[in-house]
Amino acid sequence: MITAQNISLQYGKRVLFDEVTIKFFGDNCYGVIGANGAGKSTFLKILSGEIDPNSGQVILEPGKRMAVLSQNHFAFDNNEVLHTVLMGHEKLWNIMQEKDAIYAKVVFTDEDGERAAELEAEFAEMDGWNAESDAAALLSGLGISEQDHTRLLKDLSGHQKVRILLAQALFGNPDILILDEPTNDLDIETVGWLENFLLDFKNTVIVVSHDRHFLDTVCTHTVDIDFKKINVFTGNYSFWYESSQLALRQRQSANKKADEKRKELQDFISRFSANASKSKQATSRKKLLEKINLDDIQPSSRKYPAIIFNQIREAGDQILDVENLSKTVDGQLLFKDVNFKVNKGDKIAFISKTGLAVTSLFQILMNELKADTGSFTFGQTITTGYLPNSNDEFFNTKDSLIDWLRQYSDDKDEQYVRGFLGKMLFTGEEVLKGANVLSGGEKMRCMISRIMLAQANLILLDEPTNHLDLESIQAFNNSLQDFKGTVFFTSHDHTFTHTVANRIIELTPNGVIDKLISFDEYLSDKKIKEQREKMYGNLSFA
Repeated sequence: MITAQNISLQYGKRVLFDEVTIKFFGDNCYGVIGANGAGKSTFLKILSGEIDPNSGQVILEPGKRMAVLSQNHFAFDNNEVLHTVLMGHEKLWNIMQEKDAIYAKVVFTDEDGERAAELEAEFAEMDGWNAESDAAALLSGLGISEQDHTRLLKDLSGHQKVRILLAQALFGNPDILILDEPTNDLDIETVGWLENFLLDFKNTVIVVSHDRHFLDTVCTHTVDIDFKKINVFTGNYSFWYESSQLALRQRQSANKKADEKRKELQDFISRFSANASKSKQATSRKKLLEKINLDDIQPSSRKYPAIIFNQIREAGDQILDVENLSKTVDGQLLFKDVNFKVNKGDKIAFISKTGLAVTSLFQILMNELKADTGSFTFGQTITTGYLPNSNDEFFNTKDSLIDWLRQYSDDKDEQYVRGFLGKMLFTGEEVLKGANVLSGGEKMRCMISRIMLAQANLILLDEPTNHLDLESIQAFNNSLQDFKGTVFFTSHDHTFTHTVANRIIELTPNGVIDKLISFDEYLSDKKIKEQREKMYGNLSFA
């Protein structure tokens, strides 16, 4: 068990936490949520001892070991991959080092023999003989090939380092596991592997993630940072979100009788209890849900942006025809023989083992990149809105947000332009700040304002959830479900992809796989899996 007791933290006049007390225990998985800037990562750093609060203390149960996903991707650059994972269990690693040092001595004394015997006993008690094979299995599960296990971290890519540091945190069955955004830079298959690992994990997990599917799958509890306090709710993220929205509607429904509200909440809890089978500890979670004090469910104070996509004109029957497109970048074949015809109302998730493939296709369609072969034709009624993967070039200006967005609008009226910024929660004097000083999340919200302003009937979105908080992702998700036009998108957000897409197109070096089904159906279909393996050949998912 780990306890945060009377924790307070303040930076200047800004209070993040005010007298917070919370306990984490058992084989529960706690998903920490909160608006951007609420202090999610900061709270994990307090728990791990990386930073100290202004007051209060963190108490780790004696004899328990904590493991933390390292955010320093360069700390182990001069270490071999397998050794880096073993270092995740500091006590075991120190025993291994001391043993090796003793056995390497030229002169072996009686004292050395006694000490070596003590170390061997500790080593065996900690299952040290299986340590290297366990570490290797973790690396393989996370997509690090065996031939890389003896390489130095500095010789590997950033994506590989993320996976190795994750293996380091998972290694050795820690009693408390703290993970800050563990799914970043992981592909669908590896995220699935991590979900299964945590579902089987028998100790306490505390995790911050913007991946709703991941939170829904692994979490037994939701830890909400709001009002400078931290509250724990039984259930996963979707349960928390739906219950808080229900509580908000009930609070606004002043005329509804108390017993009607209670029945509505009970029905809601029963529905979620019945759907708990795919989540961690489904049976026990169902029992916990049934014991919830309904009065504890409160509406959140957080604001959701009003993302609304309207079409200035409805598209005709001809949307887009693509014929025989191919593209190679720096000697790497991204895709070839790409043929597809878009139908009215299609919401297509484009996926690939190579992220650059989808980005390149979108750039070709937007005339930012030239295809090696092939052609494409948009229908005459089609207007497009485009959210690129990288947006830094749009913000190399000191213009205010009002002036920045005004350049993309035919209507230059300030109130009209301000309205689109307001929908993305830029209010008051915020619209006067310089475009060049925005955070990643603020830039993304400005780019979404730009797309809304375009009122296009075909929207192309390259990783639209990057840098967004859960509230913005949820609002974005809902808006695309409601949008009557056509959507092309690619996203690492599983829930976003599954709930928006009605068609999946996968780009491979040997053509496309094009299926008019949902994302989950696509991933679970055995015939499609076999087809994917054939079309990629030896290309690794990692």
